[in-house]
Amino acid sequence: MSDGTEEVITRPSGGRFHGRWLWLALPFLGLAAILAVILIGRPLEQLSASAPPVEELSVDAVTLTPGLISLSVQADGSSPVTVAQIQVDGAYRDFTAEPSNEIGRLDVATFDIPYPWVEGETHHLVMVTASGATFEHTIDVAVAELSASSAAIGQMILVGLFLGFAPVAAGLLAYPAMRGAPEGTMGFMFALTIGLLGYLFVDTLSEGLEVAEGALGRLRAGSLVWVSMAATTMLLIAIGRRGGRPPEGLALAAFIAFGIGVHNFGEGLAVGAALGAGAAALATFLVVGFAIHNVSEGFAIAAPLTDEEPGLLTFAGLAALAGLPAVPGVMLGATAISPYWTALCFGIGAGAILQVIIEVGAMLIRRSPPRGAMTVVNLLGGTLGLAIMYGTALLV
Repeated sequence: MSDGTEEVITRPSGGRFHGRWLWLALPFLGLAAILAVILIGRPLEQLSASAPPVEELSVDAVTLTPGLISLSVQADGSSPVTVAQIQVDGAYRDFTAEPSNEIGRLDVATFDIPYPWVEGETHHLVMVTASGATFEHTIDVAVAELSASSAAIGQMILVGLFLGFAPVAAGLLAYPAMRGAPEGTMGFMFALTIGLLGYLFVDTLSEGLEVAEGALGRLRAGSLVWVSMAATTMLLIAIGRRGGRPPEGLALAAFIAFGIGVHNFGEGLAVGAALGAGAAALATFLVVGFAIHNVSEGFAIAAPLTDEEPGLLTFAGLAALAGLPAVPGVMLGATAISPYWTALCFGIGAGAILQVIIEVGAMLIRRSPPRGAMTVVNLLGGTLGLAIMYGTALLV
């Protein structure tokens, strides 16, 4: 590097011209010039002008009302995708589109198809684009949209309470038995908590990745699950340790309740989806299984509180934080929200649970005797936590 350039770079910051910042800005200015050439000049379009258009359609939601099928459709492609025809059960049907049957990249349109669908039966739809490409979607069990009556809303709220709040509150009733336990027993309880949360983490992450498969490929919903998980974990760790110390006691219990609450929101989505599909028996089965599953989550929340004397309002608040998110989950699940946003919720939930696992593990290490945290008792506690959650999950 020449002497002149070196002088610019090393010039003191108090000078008239900050050469250091100019050199740091140059890479970004170069990137802006490259993008301008590619996006404004569009040299790549000449190379792909003769290629057929790339098209993709994804059905985000289906709403059934008497004599009408409504589809919420998102599109992606090298150019706007035009839905020219729609088949229902092998026959072409008339339809209306809002705002238009020409859907821009990552835009959403609603298609209303007059059709005498039959309650409880399967209906197969095929969307044909102007280029001749076809995209299929199957309504496995046709069920009318849940009414928005006050009675239906009240029932969904009740389902959410039985799913989340009530079992978590029941699990917190074990707190008096846990209080004053020997140090070895508390190590076992913290290891048990890590096992319980470890299963929740794996389960939440796998559900998020499964849901992500239903979103458009360009949205990279699978990557979104991983990114949102990592970002949530780092953000919550930064919040929890903002005072220079890791969270303990009530603060750690609140983080555990928050992580479980986001997970229970996902469970509510599953129950709501079953209700929206008219599968009342499946929804009942899910609620029973999740309720049994969630009692053990109360143990995990109570474990960090054994050295404190929280009041009833504190326990009620923790139970609400962990259990009440199931209520909006049920209500949103019944309306069939986009798989992209569902995947994001699961990613955030997995990140919140991972942060709690890290903090509970750190607390277990701090409270362990000189021989360390990897004792036979603690390993048994972690294994038992995994086994409890897996065993109760088999009921779902």
